Amino acid sequence: MTDAKSAPSADTLLDAVLVHVPFEGMNHRALVAGARDLGVAMRLAEALLPGGAAGLAAAYHRRGDAELRASLAAEPPQGRFRDRIAEAVMRRLALADAEVVRAGAAVMALPPNLALGPRLMGETAHVIWNALGDTSDDVAWWTKRLSLGAVIGATVLYWLGDRTADQSATREFLDRRIGEVMGFETLKARVRRVPGVAAMAQAATGWIRAPHREGGKP
Repeated sequence: MTDAKSAPSADTLLDAVLVHVPFEGMNHRALVAGARDLGVAMRLAEALLPGGAAGLAAAYHRRGDAELRASLAAEPPQGRFRDRIAEAVMRRLALADAEVVRAGAAVMALPPNLALGPRLMGETAHVIWNALGDTSDDVAWWTKRLSLGAVIGATVLYWLGDRTADQSATREFLDRRIGEVMGFETLKARVRRVPGVAAMAQAATGWIRAPHREGGKP
């Protein structure tokens, strides 16, 4: 068995585990199989990838977010703002393996993990908003990530069932969801121009501020 001095990284172990996920599912059996392939003791494997099945799903998702962050920094999306958002979401999907995501989605659907899925979608939204230069520091910081996170979550579920060769159906679905959100934002901006509404909104939400944290997680 591998000792601590020659232990693999969490990423290396995750790669070994993911090989088994399509056959075993996103679970402890996959972790055991991946650890066995690398000759890693289970105590060490569980320390490198803690949290059970949900931890595995989260580790895979967050690694994809890190890859997306690097991709957006190296080659920022171009065009209309809504197209840049869509391009970023499609890049994130391209970084994911559908079978692994499907296994992770099954884990997220379990009652103890129901809050984790939306949180992970919010983290992806955070990566995208940061890359697109979002500077909001009030309640808008939260609403942007919540709304885009919901769009991403719905799009992932659609993508898992998309059988078009170029995933054009997923892009069309995504464009419609983004259009709906932007339409709501336009309506909200109009409502705020009604005399007195802006002042009431400020009184109700003016105390809300964005968290100031380093890295890609909100």
